[in-house]
Amino acid sequence: MKEIIKNQASAAIKELLAAARLKKGDVFVVGCSSSEIAGEKLGTMSNIDIAKAVFDGIYPILKENGIYLAAQCCEHLNRALIIEEDLAIRLSLEQVNVVPQIKAGGSFATVAYNNFESPCAVEHISAAAGMDIGGVLIGMHLRQTAVPVRLSVKQIGKAPLICARTRPKFVGGARAVYDENLM
Repeated sequence: MKEIIKNQASAAIKELLAAARLKKGDVFVVGCSSSEIAGEKLGTMSNIDIAKAVFDGIYPILKENGIYLAAQCCEHLNRALIIEEDLAIRLSLEQVNVVPQIKAGGSFATVAYNNFESPCAVEHISAAAGMDIGGVLIGMHLRQTAVPVRLSVKQIGKAPLICARTRPKFVGGARAVYDENLM
């Protein structure tokens, strides 16, 4: 089961990265319910092994592309994010003091915290794209104009998969001309 989950996560991230056209240094947010992946109700069966399989399917690919992972915590930590400390410094984000745990932060954020080089928690970020595994509501951490991305991978385990990229806002009126590369 863990290998299947890892492969689904890996296939999804590759497909989403191709659609999102992210650049080196961009931020990618992931919200993940290991309970939902296992076919259980959100927040009822946190599973560190399932979370690790998802992390192992996603993180190396993001890292290889120079993209930062922001791991969203669960509602018990107000959906704070676990990121690398150098990203917090680069973006001038205020660090908050919390260490995610399986039942307070969630399995995925806990795995990220335990695997990042220098993890820290922040409350807000504006990610260029993201992946919501299990309906955990990542929208608050995406840039303002989110665009749904439909993938061939529809779920990870038994959890529904919803993905998004972002684009710059359109400004202007009827005579405005837009850069097709930014759409």
